[in-house]
Amino acid sequence: MGSVHMNLNAQKIPYELDAKKNTTVTYQELVDYYASLLKGRKDAKIIDVGQTDVGKPLQVIVLSKDGDFDPRLIKAKGKAVMLINNGIHPGEPEGIDASMMFVRDLLTENKLPDNLVLCVIPVYNIAGMLNRGESRVNQNGPNEYGFRGSRQHYDLNRDFIKGDSRNSRLFQKIFNTWDPDVFLDTHTSNGADYQYVMTLIETHKDKLHKDLAPYMKSKFTDELYKRMEKVGFPMVPYVNSKGETPESGLVSFLESPRYSTGYAALHNTIGYMPETHMWKPYQQRVESTYALMKSLFDVSVKESKDLVALRKKIKQMVVDQVEFPVSWSLDTSHVDTINFMGFESGKKKSEVSGEDRLYYDRSKPFQKQVPYFSSYKPNVVIKKPKAYIIPQAYDRLIELMKTNSVIMRQLGNDQVIDVEMYYISSYKTQSSAYEGHFPHHSVEVSSKKMKVPFYAGDWVVETNQPMNRYIVETLEPQGMDSFFNWNFFDAILSQKEYFSAYIFEDTAAELLKNDSKLKKDFEDAKKADPKLAGSGRAQLEWIYKRTHHYEHNYGLYPVGRLL
Repeated sequence: MGSVHMNLNAQKIPYELDAKKNTTVTYQELVDYYASLLKGRKDAKIIDVGQTDVGKPLQVIVLSKDGDFDPRLIKAKGKAVMLINNGIHPGEPEGIDASMMFVRDLLTENKLPDNLVLCVIPVYNIAGMLNRGESRVNQNGPNEYGFRGSRQHYDLNRDFIKGDSRNSRLFQKIFNTWDPDVFLDTHTSNGADYQYVMTLIETHKDKLHKDLAPYMKSKFTDELYKRMEKVGFPMVPYVNSKGETPESGLVSFLESPRYSTGYAALHNTIGYMPETHMWKPYQQRVESTYALMKSLFDVSVKESKDLVALRKKIKQMVVDQVEFPVSWSLDTSHVDTINFMGFESGKKKSEVSGEDRLYYDRSKPFQKQVPYFSSYKPNVVIKKPKAYIIPQAYDRLIELMKTNSVIMRQLGNDQVIDVEMYYISSYKTQSSAYEGHFPHHSVEVSSKKMKVPFYAGDWVVETNQPMNRYIVETLEPQGMDSFFNWNFFDAILSQKEYFSAYIFEDTAAELLKNDSKLKKDFEDAKKADPKLAGSGRAQLEWIYKRTHHYEHNYGLYPVGRLL
């Protein structure tokens, strides 16, 4: 494996001072280091964004050659912005250490460019970094490191849409303030064994804008692979195996908006998530992360002008875009091949259970072509309405919309509006808790045009704006990470009014006596459904649902679509 250049004459970090290169910085050392490094500089600034879930401020380090730290003025000058996020999982600290050295080297070697501003989040999950120990049993160093969970025990890399944590809401504020053209989120992998130190998740081509995806591949991704090969860290796409081992084929990871790069895609930002291999020595993992960081920075500087112009063009195209895919599935009919450097695997008896167990033999490396499933197809494509109308009662949703630069206006008076509404006709719910929720999936809706009362203060979100992707993918219930799927609207899924059988029995009998069509439909329904025929309560329920007494807001998704 190769090594990368790091400034040997500058202020050292604990990783560099350890002869074994198996130490990562503590939180206080991190804070003190940046405070000392940036003291008195006019081209670098530490910005406290707000208080995280452990009471410490989330910080962003901004490097700007001309000393301009106003995001609006920076964009007006046509400069590109690159954002690096570290320590979302502080047990995966390579990016934390690599960024400290990278920022130092850029500053001490006077390598800040004229056309790009670099923003670095030194550590995102501060609570996890403070919770120091050795919790990752499958990881080869460093000697101590942080914990994956936040102060509320969230995995913050599942919180970018729902925004349950303070950290997530602060990150969304940073992202929308700086509107990065390029985004890098540093990680360490779990899973199969193989020869690579570095694997890479990129914003999925089938989810990016049709003009941005090929540009990203040709000008960024392909170039990153070449540069990393040259410095001795060949890469492969994130090892997401189709079967038990990589030889069965690799599946391109589809990052929905709960993940950082999936969230970035909603903003038409090029995003990368490097995943170093957890069992490689920590020094190799840090150096490969530094190398990728530098490579992406250099490519971004080179492509700055074209990237800024293309994103500006795409934002306008999104304003006018009519159809939006909101859910995808793997296209198994389309299979490529990819060169893969792995280790021979096999089965042997477990010394613990006596059963067959998987193992990899590092004395038997191989290089072979394996299947690569890299394409996804849309399951659900939504034709956008002219606008969505959101009841003001959904405060949390409204705040997230505002944070994400969505342009909104409030109704000035009470009014009845002709809109298309959805009824949630079916859905499935995850049976076990996941990140503080029991998320829904496989949602089916039926639509109905209705006259619906909305009130002064309710919010109108027109779909003629650059944030259309965020708007549609969060407000359409069938979106993979829609607000509906994250349980923002669960109250509509339970009835509020019912009937008492002993009273309704007489009402039901009278209805059947006076309505011959209802009577016929009732008899037909019992013949067609033995369960209905065998349950008196179910029969009363069937009749109740066909009366004007029935709660017609039950299952009614409250966000209106103005056509």
